Amino acid sequence: MLVDSHCHLDFKDFEDELDEIVERAAARDVGMMLTISTHLAKFPGVLAIAERFDNIYCSVGVHPHEAEHHIDLTVDKLLELSRHPKVIGIGETGLDYFYEHSPREAQISCFRAHITAARETGLPLIVHTRDADDDTLRILGEGMEQGAFLGVIHCFSSTRELALKSVEMGLYISISGIATFKNALDIKETVKVLPLERLLVETDAPFLAPIPNRGKRNEPSFVADTAGHVAELREMSVSTLAEATTNNFFELFSKAERP
Repeated sequence: MLVDSHCHLDFKDFEDELDEIVERAAARDVGMMLTISTHLAKFPGVLAIAERFDNIYCSVGVHPHEAEHHIDLTVDKLLELSRHPKVIGIGETGLDYFYEHSPREAQISCFRAHITAARETGLPLIVHTRDADDDTLRILGEGMEQGAFLGVIHCFSSTRELALKSVEMGLYISISGIATFKNALDIKETVKVLPLERLLVETDAPFLAPIPNRGKRNEPSFVADTAGHVAELREMSVSTLAEATTNNFFELFSKAERP
């Protein structure tokens, strides 16, 4: 079984065919999906999808693009929403200095609130980072000094240094379809050397469809293509890679019930 550890099934791209998407995922042995919160106003829709399907869970959190719209976000609010049995992660949160849709100060404040919520709930922190390696590592490190927490760097697209230092902190690294792109040479090399026990796979659907579907709308079934490419890079069988990444998912997201 494979797990799509990060997708956005509440996006309009999927609203008319969720049943078919889940069926197509099952046909490729994708047995579970984690659909991700990006904005608290949209969280009820995210949760409704998780409640509708036995094999879909969700997170609660605020994407860094939306941080300026959540200046009043409190840790207590995140704690309250995370109590639902289908909520198994905190985020996605983090820093995006590539687009900077929100001021950096707002992103950092929001990131820190999520770190505190992850520590207090014991749920994993789901981290988005783009062009912000130094601040991401600094803030994660400061958070760890205040008390350890679980987490994952989702959709890894940064430097090997960020990946290895994140692993040293005890975090996991989730590999998306980017790793299949021909020009992603540095990411491919990093994928080869990361500890197997710290790897997850994801789609980040509807974005970043892997080869051979690049350019199409991404969906959870395509995580099988990413897993196949990661297995090839690491010179192992797909079944071994699938078993490891699925075990890692349930080790990290321990609130989820394994089928």
